[in-house]
Amino acid sequence: MPKIKSKGSAKKRFKLSGTGKIRRRHAYNSHLFANKSKRQKRDLNRWATVEPVDVKNIKRTLGLN
Repeated sequence: MPKIKSKGSAKKRFKLSGTGKIRRRHAYNSHLFANKSKRQKRDLNRWATVEPVDVKNIKRTLGLN
């Protein structure tokens, strides 16, 4: 079997946590901040974990399977 190549775009967008979960950034965090509350801007700044439904596809694009 040949090695699975990882996608460069996935390498930039996702990171693995220490426990092996896949982390992602939030959307809506690049502009139009005047319309967002302080709470929303603060919450968007944190990393989020990928939903379990998407983990298989993301691991494949990262070359982890």
